Amino acid sequence: MGRFSLPEQKPGGLDSPATAKVMKYGARAQVAVFRLTGGRVGSTWRIGAGFRKPVPTLLLEHRGRKSGRLFTTPLLYLRSGEDVVVVGSQGGLPDHPQWYRNLLAHPETRIHLKGRRAVPVTARVAGPAERADLWPRLVELYADFAKYQAWTEREIPVVVLGPR
Repeated sequence: MGRFSLPEQKPGGLDSPATAKVMKYGARAQVAVFRLTGGRVGSTWRIGAGFRKPVPTLLLEHRGRKSGRLFTTPLLYLRSGEDVVVVGSQGGLPDHPQWYRNLLAHPETRIHLKGRRAVPVTARVAGPAERADLWPRLVELYADFAKYQAWTEREIPVVVLGPR
């Protein structure tokens, strides 16, 4: 394990409420900086495997399936033709992220990329064959996705955001 690498085994305390709060407030800060700078700052992820190989980041808008409120979440992404692909890893936590559940209920949404705001997209979950094709590309993009999958019993969903 390198100095900036994540451990192979799931870290103790990953499921703690404190970890969830750190992730929540870190995401809020990234959204604010991304919006303030139009993506000049906050559009790349440089943590874990991203330290040596930065990963592109977008902002995903999603409507609460119960509240109806609009939320924004920063996510790593992969381009696949005209589509943008995101991963519901949530750092290997045992539950799917809220944004994923919200997209299942409200798939019509928008993303914000560096230099491009409010791009309309439709979300869909990749089927088994498509996921099998995309997963190795996603792990190549950000190696820690493989660790997150190993840390959780759930299958981490792959979501395709297609242009509309």
